[in-house]
Amino acid sequence: MRYKILIVDDEPGITDMIREYFEPEYEVYTADSGEEAIKKLSVKPDLILLDINMPKMDGLEVCRKIRGFVTCPILFLTARVESPDKITGFQAGADDYIVKPFELDELGARVAAHLRREQRTLDNRAAGRAVRFFGELAVDYGTRSVSVNGNPVLLTKREFDILELLSKNMGQVFDRERIYDMIWGIDGEGNSGTVMEHIRKLRAKLAEHTLHSYIETVWGCGYKWNA
Repeated sequence: MRYKILIVDDEPGITDMIREYFEPEYEVYTADSGEEAIKKLSVKPDLILLDINMPKMDGLEVCRKIRGFVTCPILFLTARVESPDKITGFQAGADDYIVKPFELDELGARVAAHLRREQRTLDNRAAGRAVRFFGELAVDYGTRSVSVNGNPVLLTKREFDILELLSKNMGQVFDRERIYDMIWGIDGEGNSGTVMEHIRKLRAKLAEHTLHSYIETVWGCGYKWNA
């Protein structure tokens, strides 16, 4: 898939230079005014490069007008470098600033980074992905995976089910019978002793990667998540 980039600048020399740089890799559209930029939104760009200093409708006004309707990254092209100007731009909805004059390779790298970040966000949403971090431990509930400091911890289905139940209900204590009923179901053919064995194995696997004990025993009551 070729990403679509919309370049908005009233200086033809800059527009042509950027267009020629990006055309081998991206589908590029251009506009020489704020008004034309708004019309070009019909192409559904994946990223917008937007000059601030344009006559009539400047880039800040364009950004304010379109931000409620487009979610793609908007990168301002500007000679303004003062902090108040940057703050104004970010408040208008910008994602980044590219200060003129700029190196094309740096511009290309920033564009690619924003597109990668946007694609990861879209992929996560499509997968219904939800990741939570507990110190050095990361739990990805969408892909049902666990890692400690980036190192994967391989869990069985039931081990992950127990970890998911406890980690999503921090502070709540679950006794063995309740854990068994919620994960194995009331029709399960085992007993609550199975829970003890699975928790023992789960703790051992986590202990290979961290000294922190994430599953705490509440004596006489059951288990809870210790973040």
